[in-house]
Amino acid sequence: MKDNKDRLSRFWFVASNALPPIGFFLYFRHRKAHPNKARKALTSAMIGVPIAIIGGYIMNTFVLN
Repeated sequence: MKDNKDRLSRFWFVASNALPPIGFFLYFRHRKAHPNKARKALTSAMIGVPIAIIGGYIMNTFVLN
């Protein structure tokens, strides 16, 4: 049987990717007790930052002009 306590759920993975502060919060909350969950949340948040920057640039340059 797999240990599901040290896995980040899909909902929190998507939430931390869409809103990186949630991923950073989850990382600091779970870093000692559940290191795999914390690492996955941090990775998702770090991937979400450049996506948000690029998305914001595209929205401001092409869509809202």
